[in-house]
Amino acid sequence: MAPQEGTTLPTRSAEVARVLAEAGVTGEVRELAASTRTAAEAAEALGCEVGAIANSLVFLSDEEAVLVLTSGRHKVDTTALAARWGRGKLRRATPEQVREATGQAIGGVAPVGHPRVLPTVVDAALGDYPRLWAAAGTPHTVFPTTFDELLRLTGGVLLPVGP
Repeated sequence: MAPQEGTTLPTRSAEVARVLAEAGVTGEVRELAASTRTAAEAAEALGCEVGAIANSLVFLSDEEAVLVLTSGRHKVDTTALAARWGRGKLRRATPEQVREATGQAIGGVAPVGHPRVLPTVVDAALGDYPRLWAAAGTPHTVFPTTFDELLRLTGGVLLPVGP
């Protein structure tokens, strides 16, 4: 999981790389010159379909931070997802709440490497892609993964997150 020789990952990304290595993930964290803050930016920088970007979105449900890993090709239907998941209303976390829950900033939130494991949903639509890309702790770092690997890494519940 080490970056290319002579480079050093940002602190948050190094933590993500450590967690991935401990979990036996072979894909390496990459630091890109272009921003990967949005799914569209990430897809352009990586030369992949926007749907292959696994966005890590933080919501609050019953005052608890939860993580939703969604395909970059669509938005989360919070009402439908809360009902499917059996949770209270979902509302987007503020940037401060995201950083408190994950230790990472919006636009760079990874599926792992948080101070504590968050209840997680993995979007069923991510299963449509053989290779996925997820943020690795900053808006300029990413790592390749697979649908099955995301489920294993996060212990997430598999659900559709759209309408």
